[in-house]
Amino acid sequence: DLSRAADCQELVERGKQRFSTIDILINNAGFQHVCALEDFPVEVWQRMLAVMLTAPFLLTQAVWPSMKQKGWGRIVNIGSIHSQVASPNKVGYTSAKHGLIGLTKTAALEGGPLGITVNAICPAYVRTPLVEKQIAAQAVTLGISQETVESEVFLKSAATGSLIEPSEISSLVLYLCSDNAKSVTGASWNIDCGWTAR
Repeated sequence: DLSRAADCQELVERGKQRFSTIDILINNAGFQHVCALEDFPVEVWQRMLAVMLTAPFLLTQAVWPSMKQKGWGRIVNIGSIHSQVASPNKVGYTSAKHGLIGLTKTAALEGGPLGITVNAICPAYVRTPLVEKQIAAQAVTLGISQETVESEVFLKSAATGSLIEPSEISSLVLYLCSDNAKSVTGASWNIDCGWTAR
């Protein structure tokens, strides 16, 4: 449970036991709650910040000493298009993902002299079971087909007209974790189908 600090520390300790050192950290936990700001439950707000902002901070802090000692480390924070722009009824998610960019930039500045790079990937809608569930739920709520929800709701702001495939994200992660990306740090990489170009 990444909303608990002790579980974050335990996760890192388990990783060290298995691999002896942790050279690469990918922070990719998250969940969505859609609700108007005035009705947004404070306990959901706190859990969202704990999972999507505090956990990446704690995990980064926990792996930092071994990366520093080795003089090499790669941290990739999986943000969202909502790290760059906002949407109504997503105050918790948007706030946490915006904060993740601040963490990324600060850690990049501190890690640069130590050989540690820190970057963020900010995708729009990725074809995952979570997104497919959201499409199905909105189709029922709006009384339209799933195809219409995908094209007219999820991809309304996309120039490319298709959901992002998980392999597009993983390919960028592999690059950012390679020695070829040693000078790439503090960056937010949008994989957003042109959403932020508007």
